[in-house]
Amino acid sequence: MMICHCMSITDHDIRRAVDWMRAADRDTVITPGKVYRALGKRPDCGGCLPLFIDKLRACDTFEVPMELRGLRRAMTQGERNYEG
Repeated sequence: MMICHCMSITDHDIRRAVDWMRAADRDTVITPGKVYRALGKRPDCGGCLPLFIDKLRACDTFEVPMELRGLRRAMTQGERNYEG
């Protein structure tokens, strides 16, 4: 299915890019920007981003590695200890 008409990106392209990035570095955090760069493209109008992100989330290998989950929460809670 065509996801980005401006750059001719399909759902298969997204899936292959995510699988390739995960195989290269299992701890990487995959973002839409990284997927575009992996495909050698750049977002143009941005109209596809909601569908693009849905397709990213649907990939089996997309999820954030377990050891990286909750880092933002931990940093935020640590910063609160230094206030006031």
